[in-house]
Amino acid sequence: MPNSSNLPRRTLLLTGASRGIGHATVIRFSSAGWRVITCSRHAFPEECPWDAGPEDHIQVDLADPEDTLRAVAEIRKRLEGGELHALVNNAAISPKGPDGSRLGSVDTDLDTWNHVFRVNFFAPIMLARGLIQELKKVKGSVVNVTSIAGSRVHPFAGAAYATSKAALAALTREMASDFGRVGVRVNSIAPGEIDTSILSPGTEKIVAEQIPMHRLGTPDEVAKIIYVLCTETGSYVNGAEIHINGGQHV
Repeated sequence: MPNSSNLPRRTLLLTGASRGIGHATVIRFSSAGWRVITCSRHAFPEECPWDAGPEDHIQVDLADPEDTLRAVAEIRKRLEGGELHALVNNAAISPKGPDGSRLGSVDTDLDTWNHVFRVNFFAPIMLARGLIQELKKVKGSVVNVTSIAGSRVHPFAGAAYATSKAALAALTREMASDFGRVGVRVNSIAPGEIDTSILSPGTEKIVAEQIPMHRLGTPDEVAKIIYVLCTETGSYVNGAEIHINGGQHV
């Protein structure tokens, strides 16, 4: 339900908003009356029906630390009243081999390792540290999107992606300890097999053999948990990693 007109409008900063979980998160928060500022390395698409998009979109290459810092400065300028109620670090990359194959720890070159970690691991902490005063002002929330691949070898997710997500889970605990002292909660969600456009061939076998619920999750089912973590419902949840995978992790 949209916020009452008597309440101040809340603001979410979201990376990786163009599809899947990110797109569902935009819809979930916007429907509740939040202002959503999105970050992407692409310009805002003209065909997108979201009216506020062009004014609340920041083009940034999260693999470039200098450009990420530039974006932080731009975000701070755009925040009304210097307040940020939630930061969701959803953007991530998972490179494949030339034939679409999984890149393991032996055949992933150093440049790829560096590129993946800059986007999946360093960008989240750079954004959170850069905006800590805006988060602190309203006792906001940070949600890092990790993955089931961060805790087990996955048949499709590459080694660089998986280890970056494991590192992000560990970083979430560290951030929960440090940011929690100034009133900012930090948690993570670890999605499993979610019905998005980036599913790999063979996912149906995982669904049949490894997921007790025998179905894929939906992007909105993930977005609803993100929303809970960013609102009063999750007001005493800090340092958690929530599995959203239909029981696949058991």
